[in-house]
Amino acid sequence: MIQSFKLAALRIFLCAAPVWSFSQVKPLDAMLTEYQYPFQVEYMQLNSQNSLLKMAYMDVRPKKPNGKTIMLLHGKNFNGAYWEQTAKDLSSKGFRVIIPDQIGFGKSSKPQSYQFSFSQLAENTKLILDQINLDKVIVLGHSMGGIVATRFVLQYPEKVQKLILENPIGLEDYKTFASYQDIDKAYQSELKNTAETYKAYQMKFYYDNQWKTEYQPWLDLIAGWTLHPDYPKIAWDAALTSDMIYNQPVCYEFRNIRVPALLIIGTRDRTAIGKDRAPKELQEKMGQYQELGKKTQKEIPGSKLVELDNVGHLPHIEAYNRFWNALYDFIK
Repeated sequence: MIQSFKLAALRIFLCAAPVWSFSQVKPLDAMLTEYQYPFQVEYMQLNSQNSLLKMAYMDVRPKKPNGKTIMLLHGKNFNGAYWEQTAKDLSSKGFRVIIPDQIGFGKSSKPQSYQFSFSQLAENTKLILDQINLDKVIVLGHSMGGIVATRFVLQYPEKVQKLILENPIGLEDYKTFASYQDIDKAYQSELKNTAETYKAYQMKFYYDNQWKTEYQPWLDLIAGWTLHPDYPKIAWDAALTSDMIYNQPVCYEFRNIRVPALLIIGTRDRTAIGKDRAPKELQEKMGQYQELGKKTQKEIPGSKLVELDNVGHLPHIEAYNRFWNALYDFIK
């Protein structure tokens, strides 16, 4: 009865959005075969954990190179395509831009028996740089990509010139707030996702209940997966990677970063893994980015902090010009 009431309330809330925003969502297979990325996609064959996998990436080369390369790492509910505008502007300034899709995401393989770890994702990412003969890069990570970027610089500091973290998750240890959810339960929860539930989540945590048409393409990508027979594969990997985020914090190691670092923080962000499983009195303390940004800046030696007031989890989508100014000022 209570569940029915909640579902009814969710439908009423979503009625405020145009119906066509969901009716035009197209089914997408696990490898996004029918979805065209903004730049040519290359693939690296990867023999990892006794499996032959494909890792997709885009390599955007500038017309007038400035000798610098920047690698853009995506978040959990995204893939490399949402870096389109950032990559175009970086390329116009002479930067070579590398944009991987991590294993389990985007156009990369979706293994069903894979031990996901941030160390493994960092190693996979390094193998792409090895394949294209790049010795040093600037690394920018958003959301989950911020944890991958942090682990990458900790494992391979000699590869990194500068580090930029854009509203990274993992600025706090979620285990200290929220109870554990086993992978089977997480998988069943993922299977229930729809275009409507994804939009409700993004509206609440990303965009302060203010929806704009430019947000729609990034919703359509994950929503399209829920309409395809491949979706159980996606949901299983989503459950595995959620478990990885919960169990593998990096917040205790920020002090070990030894490269120039910048934090770009939308202070309205309240994203926190497992918040719904935390005691009510702790939920309000989770994902407080207006505090977490300052705390993390103090922990990373010599780092800089740019706070973007009234901006949520995706500065490079929600407030692009402010994001770009902070980024370019740090890397130019």
